[in-house]
Amino acid sequence: MARLILAVSADGHRPDLSHLTDTEVRYATAAELPAAVEGADALLVWSFTSGGVARAWPHADALRWMHVSSAGVDRVLTPEVVRSGVTVTNVRGVLDDAIAEYVLGLALAFAKDLPGTLDRQRRRHWEHRPTSLLRGSRALVVGPGAIGRAVGRTLGAVGVAVDAVGRAARPGDGVFGAVYGPADLAAVIGGYRFVVVTAPLTAATRGLVGADAIAAMAPDAYLVNVARGPVVDEAALTRALRDGRVAGAALDVFHREPLPEEHPLWGLPNVVVSPHMAGDVAGWRDALLGVFTDNLERFRAGRPLRNVVDKELGFVV
Repeated sequence: MARLILAVSADGHRPDLSHLTDTEVRYATAAELPAAVEGADALLVWSFTSGGVARAWPHADALRWMHVSSAGVDRVLTPEVVRSGVTVTNVRGVLDDAIAEYVLGLALAFAKDLPGTLDRQRRRHWEHRPTSLLRGSRALVVGPGAIGRAVGRTLGAVGVAVDAVGRAARPGDGVFGAVYGPADLAAVIGGYRFVVVTAPLTAATRGLVGADAIAAMAPDAYLVNVARGPVVDEAALTRALRDGRVAGAALDVFHREPLPEEHPLWGLPNVVVSPHMAGDVAGWRDALLGVFTDNLERFRAGRPLRNVVDKELGFVV
């Protein structure tokens, strides 16, 4: 019989697992997790905001599998977890199209100056002005994984030429015209109107979009981050946006979440701030739960699991 622990999110939401048979379900908050995880062989981290795994780890005496209900697993991949024999899985593929549509919406909003129109509407100020075409522009996707490829396909469908920066340079394919290596980022970033960050947070990507890359961006460029906050140098980006050296940014993720009320990003007119919601469409929780329940059946039957994370790399290969 599989013994399951559920780490609930901060708002107390928990999925309905009453349909599971021959499975002991224990619900636990982050604070309760150290006691609850003892004897458990499976752990569901239901929300990416759920903490407590590191503190509970010394008590995970029987754990064999941990499933994280997000694409990013950076919050749970402590050195102890990486060194252990515990298999980690995630929900790769579930949120890709939703995030890609979110990015497309932001790119269109910037090209058509929708923020400027809304600002003028609030001020009841009539000002006719031209906007720009999205078709024919260029975008650079930083992180050509599943989400990055969905972004590339979606932008490409409306006539945007899309390239990428991946773990290593390689020839382009049907989605990306060219794929550069990380060392090329600062050299090529200036040629793109849109820079879209979709890379997982790992030791290799932390600070990848650094001050040098931000300084090399074109003055009419926009940065969109739907990955993790620490992939981008937030302080350097804030200075560039404030000084007008970058046209604008749409940020769904931040170094600290929720974004503190006193943070200067809230007040910059060329910034769109959203609360880590790019992939959260109607029914998203049911879709996430579906991946877990499918993997639970596989786990109990001894079959290969879906979306097994390479713990050294920090993502599904």
